[in-house]
Amino acid sequence: MPEMTITIGGRDYQVACQDGEEEFLLTAARMVDREASHLTEQMGRLPEARMLLMAALMVADKVAGLEEQLRSAEERAIAAERVAEEARANPRTVEVPVVPQIVVDSFEEITARAESLADRIATRGKKSGDADQAPA
Repeated sequence: MPEMTITIGGRDYQVACQDGEEEFLLTAARMVDREASHLTEQMGRLPEARMLLMAALMVADKVAGLEEQLRSAEERAIAAERVAEEARANPRTVEVPVVPQIVVDSFEEITARAESLADRIATRGKKSGDADQAPA
């Protein structure tokens, strides 16, 4: 079990931690030291026990705020998951125009040609019908 020296509020402390936890200990010590430094800047030198207590309470306050934010984010995530599951369970049909304009233009041109041919055939049919009905 490694022993480490951490500094909080300008005071050194010897603490032990589990193997592999050294970096976590240093991070936690830096958080407490940051709060202790704010306290000493605002209030001057404090008795050790009071400084550690106040710094710990300030860190705990931040942790409580973060826990509340986490709870709120988890609730929003659960609500979003429910909405997504409901949407998957009840899919809606969405119609999107997928026919390219060039295809529409081509069909219009083909339609115009077909109508023109139909008119010609009808006109020829009338002419031949007139010729069939002509007096002999």
